[in-house]
Amino acid sequence: MKTTSKNSSWREKLHEVIYEADTPAGKAFDVVLLIIIFLSIIIVMLESVKGLDAWLYDYMYVAEWIVTILFTIEYIARIICIKKPTNYIFSFYGLIDFFSTIPLYVAYFFPGSATALITVRALRLLRVFRILKVSRYIGEGDRLMQALKDSRAKISVFLFAVLILCLIFGTAMYMVEGAESGFTNIPVSLYWCIVTLTTVGFGDIHPITPLGQFLASVIMILGYGVIAVPTGIVSAEFSKGEKNNKKSFSNNTQSCYHCHESKHLDGADYCHNCGYPLNREK
Repeated sequence: MKTTSKNSSWREKLHEVIYEADTPAGKAFDVVLLIIIFLSIIIVMLESVKGLDAWLYDYMYVAEWIVTILFTIEYIARIICIKKPTNYIFSFYGLIDFFSTIPLYVAYFFPGSATALITVRALRLLRVFRILKVSRYIGEGDRLMQALKDSRAKISVFLFAVLILCLIFGTAMYMVEGAESGFTNIPVSLYWCIVTLTTVGFGDIHPITPLGQFLASVIMILGYGVIAVPTGIVSAEFSKGEKNNKKSFSNNTQSCYHCHESKHLDGADYCHNCGYPLNREK
């Protein structure tokens, strides 16, 4: 019984460090982890730069292995310090942690043939997904996600209306300009309309007739509305959430050791999901 209690004790203490951001140890762990994440992303980007000195690539390769080993240790520690490891392993962040850690191991143990190596190298680029690990430390992320969920119906209707508009203008442009101006078919005209409406303007296709240029001008002006409307919808929902639902958001970062539930109210002493005590060593 004493051994079990001691094991549970050190696991709970490790859980406090890894999953709790309010304690000094938890804050230090998060800061160090964020630094390592950004360093690893910088390494991945520099590895794609051609023409650097060979010794730089060697150092970056060693550094990437060090970072990968550190993330492996972190991943294992996250698994062993919770009572139900599957709750973390199959969670969104658990899958991100796993897939952003394994590419270097895959490239090392399964180099394969030249064709397979290209695939492995592509898999190694998944390391950039480590940047997604940062999102768990952004407290405002929950409010933004809630605003996006609340406005998804309005945005969906708006995007559907934009799609209909593009189809109408694209067909009209095909009829006005024709193949002589590059509008060889309706799908190509639809592509041009989307590019113009989003104010991207690649310039690979453009109208040459006065009527076509007039239609293009109308689409360009409408493009500003296409950009502004979704932003306004989300902003309105975000402001509404700030005013009406302040109590529903919490700065409590405590994750339950027993069930891995992480959304608790400020000052909560027990998990609202399973009733397990929330240790708060500050």
